[in-house]
Amino acid sequence: MKRVLVLTGGGDCPGLNAVIRAIVKRADQEKDWEVVGSIQAFNGVLWEPTQIKVLDQAAVKGIHYQGGTIIETTNKGGPFAWPIKDKKGNWTSVDRSEEMLRKLQFMGIDAVINIGGDGSQVISQKLYEMGLNVIGVPKTIDNDLSATDSTFGYQTAVQIATEALDKLVTTAASHNRVFGMEVMGRYAGWIALNAAIAGGADVCLIPEIPYDIKLVKEKLESRFYKDRGFGIMVVSEGARPAEGTMHYERSQEVGYENLKLGGIVHQVLRELKDAGMKADMRDVMLGHLQRGGVPVAYDRVLAAQFGVKAFEMVLQEEYGKMVSYQHPDIVAVPLKEAIDKPNFVTPDNRIIQTCKGLDICLGAEI
Repeated sequence: MKRVLVLTGGGDCPGLNAVIRAIVKRADQEKDWEVVGSIQAFNGVLWEPTQIKVLDQAAVKGIHYQGGTIIETTNKGGPFAWPIKDKKGNWTSVDRSEEMLRKLQFMGIDAVINIGGDGSQVISQKLYEMGLNVIGVPKTIDNDLSATDSTFGYQTAVQIATEALDKLVTTAASHNRVFGMEVMGRYAGWIALNAAIAGGADVCLIPEIPYDIKLVKEKLESRFYKDRGFGIMVVSEGARPAEGTMHYERSQEVGYENLKLGGIVHQVLRELKDAGMKADMRDVMLGHLQRGGVPVAYDRVLAAQFGVKAFEMVLQEEYGKMVSYQHPDIVAVPLKEAIDKPNFVTPDNRIIQTCKGLDICLGAEI
């Protein structure tokens, strides 16, 4: 019996369970393959004792519509930066990658399917270069991987943000207010732009286009006549002023290396007030609401396609590659290509042109 290890790393994302289920159902047709899952990404392998879960038909029954992941996830540490305390009680990290490869060999693992975003796939590439039979599956609500047309979870995040905007429009109109809503996306503005268009926003601020607060104020004020009216603004968590930096803090959590973005919408409203904006203003941060809950049908289908393709890549021994959606096909691309360049919004992108056509202010003259 051959064994494939499945794991989910990074932030949680709608559709993870649909991928896991698809891998198991496709593998079950081969009869000579067993699927097992590592709890919390590679942690399950590295912990003593190991925490590995058999993923059979019973384990994945009915999980395709569930949010989260039945094998849990983590965005801290990893095989190349395992957190430990030194003799003085300070936290540091060690490289346990070679030890982990030996453990995988001892466990009889023939291949690994690593479901995760750019950070997870960087780990996949490093392990592949060390000799591991690994395949990547792209997962991120931010849609910031350039080697695939789309990632599962992204459309669900946009849907959640759009539904939130729909609710803000009615309360903003009732109270003659300006509402600023902050969405996730880190360094990419895809969620913000799509939600702004779908939700009828007046302003959309994204990381790729530093904003001028004067232009933002001018646009929002144009939505009022004799103190009557309302304004809706979508702000991506990575947005920043033209003369300034992103709003972030460094995490004190052990093993968490990413900057903690969030709170820029508060800053924008303060800047508007300081610039003389008279309207009543409120802010909303969606935060992790965008990561949870039931995946929309689009993400379930894409996740299922990715899962089936990932296991078929195992059968064909296409290691060192990542599953990719390149319309209309599901294909395999080298991991190096997948992590080479992020997928950021460019000024000439069609969605920017749509925003301009809808008179959505992007905080700058484009």
